[in-house]
Amino acid sequence: MLIDYHTHHERCGHAVGSLEDYVKRGIEIGLSHIGLSDHMPLLHVKPEEYYPEMAMPMAELPAYVEECFRLKEKYKGQIEVRVGLEADYIEGWEQEIQTILQAYPWDYVIGSVHFLGTWDISDFRQTHNWEGKDIFAVYEQYYEAVVKAAGTGFYDIAGHLDVIKRFAYRPDRSRQQEVEELENKALRAVQQAGMVMELNASGLSKACEEMFPSRRMLEEACRLGIPLTLGSDAHDPRKLSEHLDLARALLYEVGFRELAVFEGRVRQMIPLEIEG
Repeated sequence: MLIDYHTHHERCGHAVGSLEDYVKRGIEIGLSHIGLSDHMPLLHVKPEEYYPEMAMPMAELPAYVEECFRLKEKYKGQIEVRVGLEADYIEGWEQEIQTILQAYPWDYVIGSVHFLGTWDISDFRQTHNWEGKDIFAVYEQYYEAVVKAAGTGFYDIAGHLDVIKRFAYRPDRSRQQEVEELENKALRAVQQAGMVMELNASGLSKACEEMFPSRRMLEEACRLGIPLTLGSDAHDPRKLSEHLDLARALLYEVGFRELAVFEGRVRQMIPLEIEG
């Protein structure tokens, strides 16, 4: 079974292709499961006063969910469509996040930390915010948010856990052990919350040139018994499943033999299969 549980489409403003384009592409390349998981609407910043094209408008959320379920039914027997959401964790906005997550019958929810306050650390237009910052202090703030996100119990999957490295800003090597301690604390929080973690292959195409999370973190996750799933984080149907062959091979090499899939927020484990 080939799966891809992390995708985005045109409603978010910074991706291309309709939901149906992704489903058709998934069938074309032989996916067994495709997860539709667009970004949760912005809550803590006013879209009209912020960077454009960050997430779908709140008014679009019901239509997004309805279309996902329509496609799930339409393509039954050809591909398993799963209806998801990539829901930001934003400290202080937990009640609003929970309201959105409880309002719809999701198959799964990815919990991701993009924002430190109003700074989206994953947005290439906001890298200037690193200027003058203590990089290690930013890492501390980021991983503290990851731990808090896991502690909410809102999410099924921990998204791109070390995305803080995306633009290759890294603390000095002399602090590597401290960075690993931050990472391990986040992994333990994911484990204690009973969550799955994704191996997000999109990092191979970013400045960090490494999947999210790193091999070291995968090895620690395997030791802790954290289940894994896979996502390409595609923002274009042509990128669907990109690098997931490498991701599956890496997981197998690290020691994983199963992958997590979802329906109705219920997890199942399927065999991890690789070529050769």
